Amino acid sequence: MISYNIITGDTLSKVFQRIPGVDPENLLIGRHFIIVLSTIAFTLPLSLYRDIAKLGKISLVSTVLTTLILGIVMARVVSLSPHIPKTEDAWIFAKPNAIQAVGVMSFAFICHHNCFLVYGSLEEPTVAKWSRIIHVSTLISVFISILFATCGYLTFTGFTQGDLFENYCRNDDLVTFGRFCYGVTVILTYPIECFVTREVIANVFFGGNLSPFFHIIITVIIITVATLVSLLIDCLGIVLELNGVLCAAPLIFIIPSACYLKLSEERRTHSDKIMSCVMLPIGAVVMVVGFVMAVTNPQDCTHGQEMFYCFPDNFSLTNISVSHFQLTTQPPILNISTFQ
Repeated sequence: MISYNIITGDTLSKVFQRIPGVDPENLLIGRHFIIVLSTIAFTLPLSLYRDIAKLGKISLVSTVLTTLILGIVMARVVSLSPHIPKTEDAWIFAKPNAIQAVGVMSFAFICHHNCFLVYGSLEEPTVAKWSRIIHVSTLISVFISILFATCGYLTFTGFTQGDLFENYCRNDDLVTFGRFCYGVTVILTYPIECFVTREVIANVFFGGNLSPFFHIIITVIIITVATLVSLLIDCLGIVLELNGVLCAAPLIFIIPSACYLKLSEERRTHSDKIMSCVMLPIGAVVMVVGFVMAVTNPQDCTHGQEMFYCFPDNFSLTNISVSHFQLTTQPPILNISTFQ
């Protein structure tokens, strides 16, 4: 929920800055105001639903918008990539801090906390139907994520930010439309996470049932806490890394494996038990090492700043001569050798 708020503030603030006649310094289009406004106007009302099935049509809209965003990112890899200098060692497969990326990828695919609610929302919940749904949806998610990651890195290589849209120039109208779609998608996805948080609190502290009064109070408290934290943090990268190593790794690798090893009556040489024995220590390593590296080697964040390649006066998204590139940013940000 915190990461979604950060994305909403970062993304929609740049969209509103493109409105003609709007002062970029106006507080009403600042990320803090947008986070608060989107919370009050959209995410809080949607999160007050009691039945997650009512979010089905909203999820469909999010899926359609995600497809549009992917098309924009793919179009920009063709038109923009040739004109952005590649970083040194851009094509090395992995570096020592790659385990931080494992945490982020784990966070991207964490759906375990939603499973009970989604399974219960099916008209005829059966294991066979659930297995088909989870496999198809996960494969589609993998395909989309690979396309986003590949296109983003091909375009910006080592300059790629935790929030990919932070890399694009603010005067790119096509990307501005993509930012708007992205912001809407995130706002519509937010309530699902709130549903899960509220469900956990209800099961742990209230025996699984919340009266209408406590339903509203708990929802407001959850969203208020998430909003306050997101107002204090403006870098998405560190949030994704910590979410991945502290939350996703246990939920994906450690807890399911430990539960299966504890409860299963299969023989020790069974393939599922062997897989659990492999995944459990992998999750532990990702969690511990990833946390240490995220704290000691945090990802650079250029939140709210234009990237250096957006400044040259003769820069055009569709027609540019590389020979005319001029370095107009501070030397520490980029080594001049990258242009050679």
